[in-house]
Amino acid sequence: MYKFIFALAALIFFRSWNAVILGFIVGSLFDVNQRNKVGAGGKRFGNMNADEVFNYYQQRSSGVNEIQTMLMALSAAVMKADGKVLKAELDYVKAFFANQFGGQFQKNQLQTLKQFLDAPSIPLNQICSDIRTKMQPEVRIQLVHYLFGIAKADGDVSTSEMQQIEQIAAMLGVPSMEFESVKNMFYRNVDSDYTILGIESSATDEEVKKAYRKMAVTFHPDKVASMGEEYQKGAKEKFQNIQEAYEAIKKRRGMK
Repeated sequence: MYKFIFALAALIFFRSWNAVILGFIVGSLFDVNQRNKVGAGGKRFGNMNADEVFNYYQQRSSGVNEIQTMLMALSAAVMKADGKVLKAELDYVKAFFANQFGGQFQKNQLQTLKQFLDAPSIPLNQICSDIRTKMQPEVRIQLVHYLFGIAKADGDVSTSEMQQIEQIAAMLGVPSMEFESVKNMFYRNVDSDYTILGIESSATDEEVKKAYRKMAVTFHPDKVASMGEEYQKGAKEKFQNIQEAYEAIKKRRGMK
């Protein structure tokens, strides 16, 4: 449609066939750009309601695209949380997908990400419910770790990003103790080492040891050994933080 409008406008204003041809070309490019903004069912994502966006999610999350679409929907929610989508966040997502799934998935899935970013709202409750039924608890915890990585990509996790991730974690059924443990990998303060182990600073030495053993078993990288490299990387970072927190507490208390 726009190619004809641009061509007609060029004829009226410039009365030159060269201008008409140029207008036709520019209009054609504009048409392509507009078509790229159209989501499932031929409707623009900017005009779609939550149910229509979820239908698109369901269509995209079948077969080999399942995990990638889940990640893209959650990624978009966190990226939009503070009202601005930053290049650092996009680079983080691109690097994750390149490492996790290989370059052959990247272009296709980034288009899916754009669709979710364009949507006026993302039906997180429905999407998280779907993920919750399909993914093990250990994998869902790693999803939270991944989302914090996006939020931290620009060097700072904003309050709105934190609230969004906390909301997603609750919808995914991630217990508050595990959420606080992951959060404190990105927010380190005086009590962070205790929070990572899921205990209070008033805990006894024996309670510290018990909490460490429990966390070490729960978050051992072997729990997600069947998942991709980036999931395993996140699990190793989590396990390392548990080890470092325990060693820091031991040193501070003079424990053996």
